[in-house]
Amino acid sequence: MTRNSPDSRLSALGYSLDDIPTPGAIYKPVTVTGRIMYVSGAVPMATGRLRYAGKVPTDISVEDAIQAAALCAANNLRMVRQDLGSLEHISRVLRLTGYVNSAPTFTEAHLVINGASELLRHVFGDAGIGARSAVGMAQLPLGSTVETELILELKA
Repeated sequence: MTRNSPDSRLSALGYSLDDIPTPGAIYKPVTVTGRIMYVSGAVPMATGRLRYAGKVPTDISVEDAIQAAALCAANNLRMVRQDLGSLEHISRVLRLTGYVNSAPTFTEAHLVINGASELLRHVFGDAGIGARSAVGMAQLPLGSTVETELILELKA
């Protein structure tokens, strides 16, 4: 791992490269076809436990939900790193989809998912920003506050 690699930038943000989430159901964390990698949804787990649960903004603040979104994106990247051995194999982020466990009147899901977008931009620079959707949901797995999934392009 070089000093200024995507792996080292993720680690420098305080996300241990070894804290890899384990699947909680029947699915593959990542699937590759050609140079496209689909990364399964990740909730804000750290050291084996859910760190952020509840609806935004009634149970959890927007600020905390932004941190939850960043943790979700970090978990997506840790799943990628486990599969590829290094984030240096990623050419760019094609798409980020973020789901926010929202109170019925909450209309700021896009601000919450900015937490994931910022993390991806920090790790990959401009290549970390791709297409994106931010969607409010009635509920998420385990009562999680946020879930993110990625579509990535691999280097040739």
